[in-house]
Amino acid sequence: MLGKGVVGGGGGTKAPKPSFVSYVRPEEIHTNEKEVTEKEVTLHLLPGEQLLCEASTVLKYVQEDSCQHGVYGRLVCTDFKIAFLGDDESALDNDETQFKNKVIGENDITLHCVDQIYGVFDEKKKTLFGQLKKYPEKLIIHCKDLRVFQFCLRYTKEEEVKRIVSGIIHHTQAPKLLKRLFLFSYATAAQNNTVTDPKNHTVMFDTLKDWCWELERTKGNVKYKAVSVNEGYKVCERLPAYFVVPTPLPEENVQRFQGHGIPIWCWSCHNGSALLKMSALPKEQDDGILQIQKSFLDGIYKTIHRPPYEIVKTEDLSSNFLSLQEIQTAYSKFKQLFLIDNSTEFWDTDIKWFSLLESSSWLDIIRRCLKKAIEITECMEAQNMNVLLLEENASDLCCLISSLVQLMMDPHCRTRIGFQSLIQKEWVTGGHCFLDRCNHLRQNDKEEGREGQDTQSKPLNLLTVWDWSVQFEPKAQMLLKNPLYVEKPKLDKGPRKGMRFKLCLQAQNFSPTESTKERAVMHQRQLSLPLTQSKSSPKRGFFREETDHLIKNLLGKRISKLINSSDELQDNFREFYDSWHSKSTDYHGLLLPHIEGPEIKVWAQRYLRWIPEAQILGGGQVATMRKLLEMMEEVQSLQEKIDERHHSQQAPQAEAPCLLRNSARLSSLFPFALLQRHSSKPILPTSGWKALGDEDDLAKREDECVDLGDV
Repeated sequence: MLGKGVVGGGGGTKAPKPSFVSYVRPEEIHTNEKEVTEKEVTLHLLPGEQLLCEASTVLKYVQEDSCQHGVYGRLVCTDFKIAFLGDDESALDNDETQFKNKVIGENDITLHCVDQIYGVFDEKKKTLFGQLKKYPEKLIIHCKDLRVFQFCLRYTKEEEVKRIVSGIIHHTQAPKLLKRLFLFSYATAAQNNTVTDPKNHTVMFDTLKDWCWELERTKGNVKYKAVSVNEGYKVCERLPAYFVVPTPLPEENVQRFQGHGIPIWCWSCHNGSALLKMSALPKEQDDGILQIQKSFLDGIYKTIHRPPYEIVKTEDLSSNFLSLQEIQTAYSKFKQLFLIDNSTEFWDTDIKWFSLLESSSWLDIIRRCLKKAIEITECMEAQNMNVLLLEENASDLCCLISSLVQLMMDPHCRTRIGFQSLIQKEWVTGGHCFLDRCNHLRQNDKEEGREGQDTQSKPLNLLTVWDWSVQFEPKAQMLLKNPLYVEKPKLDKGPRKGMRFKLCLQAQNFSPTESTKERAVMHQRQLSLPLTQSKSSPKRGFFREETDHLIKNLLGKRISKLINSSDELQDNFREFYDSWHSKSTDYHGLLLPHIEGPEIKVWAQRYLRWIPEAQILGGGQVATMRKLLEMMEEVQSLQEKIDERHHSQQAPQAEAPCLLRNSARLSSLFPFALLQRHSSKPILPTSGWKALGDEDDLAKREDECVDLGDV
């Protein structure tokens, strides 16, 4: 392969620094490869997308190979993405292309997805920004979705290097106006495109009718009403154009306080209790205004607090829960564990991976969010309480906690259409600041509004993200469905009060996270742990939660009270939680996740997708689903033949198409990782198994590796 580096040293010792530098261009070495590249892969441009700059003779390194094998091709930058067009893409057969994403390829990086850009100068890695005086010989791009790309520019013409590096830095880091986002040029160019069933029955919550439908579905229309007072966003830009409030609440109060301090309905439970959210009133110094606000809040409280039937509980997420800064800091530490440049760095950090994972506090934040959602579920399900989520703008943690509660309590939200509608309701129309939180505009002042758009122009017909046909062919869409999902029998009239069932993602109409590869990776992690037990930290660890819980059960309630910490689960919560987990499973009832530390797992399908040890080519959950779908197709075909025998007078029906037979070998990390054109055998460096033999014996051997076989 082109770009192969020098490998030296034996017995696990550090390889010597390469002393040979090739000044021969790749096409001068392999003329046949030049002939292949002249059949250049066509750059696929979306409607409204424009090519800005490009460079040829670029090597894209195979990331997990410390020897730096590469693929030769072109690196281009458009106003939407950075794309690498390699020779191997032309070798894909028609069957493999059926599973490719039609918008974003495996070697494509959207401009908004770029997190950090690094350059390598004389083997030194430096962050790139602004105008450069010297251009790197190697470009490393860290993405927000935790992918890492490495491009060698050593064989690229100098003027092309300047153009492509400067272009990528400018278009990913320069501040942008809202109306300059690619979304608007795409929507303008794609307005005449016909989309098949664009909503796909997903409730978009952009009309009053949608909210009325949701009220009727959850039986919340008895006590709540949909209002259009914010139509055209004339009252508040952070509120939806249409939303739901308690029936006694006068609509003029929404205008009076510009949407602040207004309880907005999210969802109603089968027993009549409801989940609401509210943005905090602005803090004013004037005593008169404070008195008006106090009287207003007292009235709001009495509106949703109706004893003895319902009692309201207020959850202040701004002051009594996680802070946004705390979440951001933890995630920044967490993502560094997966932004790895090569396998050498991977194995160097492997032995302390669990301690690094715990020190990031990210999994503990996930546990705390799940715990808070279960606490709210217990209040609504067991105590018939209304719960009011309070936050400064009610558009961050309110969106998260409200979504988790509905996923646990409402089986409709665990179907694909229901889940899409939930995201649309709580996050999109709920006003979550995606531009601000992701900093898509690259601006220091992250407060933007609708005035950034050209209000005089013709309204754009924005396409919905829930039309999966825009991104995937029918074959790939089949893998988004769970063949084992069984709908609730129609004879069963609604959920019964008090039913609690165990969480089982396998039964949901949503493709579950692969667990087989998690076990494989975790097994490899365990092999790298030290044999002797390390000294325990005085700090309570994330992975010690389950052990402490077991000790408390053994010692009894009386002694466990002596070792309870301030953040322990409340007694009524623990009773509700344990009682629920001790009962039988019904996939259409209440679902509660496990929240003990060791049971919180890393989402391998996302976080570990580039690591070869985490991939199972042609195996794992994806292969299992394919087999199940094939069996279902055969059953359907046989059923149609039986029907034909009983109704011979009718015209013969066509057999069901075999969507997945003879298809390409997919990775277990589909759709995050699609295909792997190179060898799938992971290699363990000699430094990782040095302790398996005598050092003197290892030093005499040639440089070698241990083949672990196919994962």
